[in-house]
Amino acid sequence: MMKITLAVVGKIKEKYFSDAVAEYGKRLGRYCRLSIAEAPDEKTPDGASPAQESQIKAKEGERLQKLIPQDAYVIALAIQGKKYSSEAFAEKMQSLAVTGESHLCFVIGGSLGLDEEILKRADLLVSFSDMTFPHQLMRVILLEQIYRGFRILNHEPYHK
Repeated sequence: MMKITLAVVGKIKEKYFSDAVAEYGKRLGRYCRLSIAEAPDEKTPDGASPAQESQIKAKEGERLQKLIPQDAYVIALAIQGKKYSSEAFAEKMQSLAVTGESHLCFVIGGSLGLDEEILKRADLLVSFSDMTFPHQLMRVILLEQIYRGFRILNHEPYHK
């Protein structure tokens, strides 16, 4: 059974997001072993300078590095990443599994995005949109797409 790890910055504070994450976690139990590892986020002061933002991303990046399993194929969510349709995303997951990548680690950064070191460490950069989403919502969107991917691969119905 495939292992999927989410290495993420920040905790989910809103109950509706944590309920959605829990629901997709439950649904995914049929298809994979899911774990979510959270790194504390850094406070970003209003009007932070580019140098401050860079330091914040570096601190969050160091924390994330510790959460990424050594044996995992690392997929970082980044605005400059490759865009996939749901079907192509499912096919990518399947092709990784077929080539022996049985542990996927998806990385979601904090409010400023991911540090350059994480982007370099990643085996694949994926973008869900040119838009920016709160990281809590992105976690829900990612889990939904992983779930949808497994449904597609198993030829099971799923609402469009």
